Amino acid sequence: MIDIIQLVILLVLVFVLMYGIGFIFNMLLKTTHFPIYLYVAAVIGMLVYWAWNSESLWGHLVGLKFGEYLLFVSGLAGAILSGKTIQMLRVRGYKMF
Repeated sequence: MIDIIQLVILLVLVFVLMYGIGFIFNMLLKTTHFPIYLYVAAVIGMLVYWAWNSESLWGHLVGLKFGEYLLFVSGLAGAILSGKTIQMLRVRGYKMF
Protein backbone atom coordinates (compact mmCIF):
# COMPACT_ATOMS: atom_id res chain seq x y z
CA MET A 1 0.00 0.00 0.00
CA ILE A 2 1.26 3.43 -0.90
CA ASP A 3 1.80 5.81 1.99
CA ILE A 4 -0.01 9.13 1.85
CA ILE A 5 3.27 11.05 1.50
CA GLN A 6 4.30 8.92 -1.46
CA LEU A 7 0.89 9.41 -3.03
CA VAL A 8 1.08 13.20 -2.69
CA ILE A 9 4.58 13.26 -4.20
CA LEU A 10 3.44 11.02 -7.07
CA LEU A 11 0.41 13.20 -7.74
CA VAL A 12 2.57 16.32 -7.95
CA LEU A 13 5.17 14.60 -10.14
CA VAL A 14 2.60 13.24 -12.60
CA PHE A 15 0.84 16.61 -12.75
CA VAL A 16 4.09 18.51 -13.40
CA LEU A 17 5.28 15.93 -15.92
CA MET A 18 2.08 16.09 -17.98
CA TYR A 19 1.93 19.88 -17.64
CA GLY A 20 5.50 20.26 -18.89
CA ILE A 21 5.15 17.82 -21.76
CA GLY A 22 1.84 19.39 -22.75
CA PHE A 23 3.27 22.90 -22.62
CA ILE A 24 6.21 21.94 -24.84
CA PHE A 25 3.93 20.16 -27.32
CA ASN A 26 1.64 23.18 -27.41
CA MET A 27 4.55 25.50 -28.14
CA LEU A 28 6.06 23.32 -30.84
CA LEU A 29 2.90 22.18 -32.60
CA LYS A 30 0.79 25.30 -31.98
CA THR A 31 -2.20 23.21 -30.96
CA THR A 32 -4.05 23.63 -27.73
CA HIS A 33 -5.75 20.31 -27.20
CA PHE A 34 -3.07 17.92 -28.49
CA PRO A 35 -1.73 16.96 -25.01
CA ILE A 36 -5.23 16.07 -23.84
CA TYR A 37 -5.74 13.86 -26.90
CA LEU A 38 -2.30 12.33 -26.40
CA TYR A 39 -3.03 11.54 -22.76
CA VAL A 40 -6.43 10.04 -23.55
CA ALA A 41 -4.85 7.96 -26.34
CA ALA A 42 -2.22 6.65 -23.91
CA VAL A 43 -4.88 5.68 -21.37
CA ILE A 44 -6.98 4.01 -24.08
CA GLY A 45 -3.85 2.18 -25.26
CA MET A 46 -3.31 0.84 -21.75
CA LEU A 47 -6.94 -0.27 -21.58
CA VAL A 48 -6.64 -2.12 -24.89
CA TYR A 49 -3.42 -3.77 -23.71
CA TRP A 50 -5.15 -4.92 -20.55
CA ALA A 51 -8.12 -6.21 -22.56
CA TRP A 52 -5.87 -8.49 -24.65
CA ASN A 53 -4.58 -10.34 -21.58
CA SER A 54 -6.30 -13.40 -20.23
CA GLU A 55 -8.06 -11.46 -17.48
CA SER A 56 -10.91 -9.21 -18.49
CA LEU A 57 -10.65 -5.43 -18.74
CA TRP A 58 -13.23 -5.05 -15.99
CA GLY A 59 -11.11 -7.23 -13.73
CA HIS A 60 -8.13 -4.94 -14.23
CA LEU A 61 -10.17 -1.78 -13.62
CA VAL A 62 -11.70 -3.20 -10.46
CA GLY A 63 -8.24 -4.28 -9.28
CA LEU A 64 -6.87 -0.73 -9.39
CA LYS A 65 -6.67 1.13 -6.13
CA PHE A 66 -8.03 4.61 -5.44
CA GLY A 67 -4.54 6.14 -5.54
CA GLU A 68 -3.98 4.81 -9.06
CA TYR A 69 -7.18 6.47 -10.24
CA LEU A 70 -5.96 9.69 -8.63
CA LEU A 71 -2.75 9.44 -10.66
CA PHE A 72 -4.75 9.19 -13.90
CA VAL A 73 -6.82 12.22 -12.92
CA SER A 74 -3.72 14.20 -11.90
CA GLY A 75 -2.07 13.57 -15.28
CA LEU A 76 -5.22 14.57 -17.13
CA ALA A 77 -5.47 17.76 -15.05
CA GLY A 78 -1.87 18.64 -15.97
CA ALA A 79 -2.60 18.12 -19.68
CA ILE A 80 -5.75 20.26 -19.51
CA LEU A 81 -4.05 23.03 -17.54
CA SER A 82 -1.18 23.21 -20.02
CA GLY A 83 -3.68 23.85 -22.83
CA LYS A 84 -5.45 26.52 -20.78
CA THR A 85 -2.11 28.19 -20.00
CA ILE A 86 -1.16 28.34 -23.68
CA GLN A 87 -4.60 29.77 -24.53
CA MET A 88 -4.20 32.44 -21.85
CA LEU A 89 -0.73 33.38 -23.14
CA ARG A 90 -2.01 33.63 -26.72
CA VAL A 91 -4.94 35.83 -25.68
CA ARG A 92 -2.56 38.15 -23.82
CA GLY A 93 -0.47 38.60 -26.96
CA TYR A 94 2.48 36.26 -26.66
CA LYS A 95 3.10 35.37 -30.31
CA MET A 96 5.75 32.70 -29.78
CA PHE A 97 3.15 30.51 -28.08
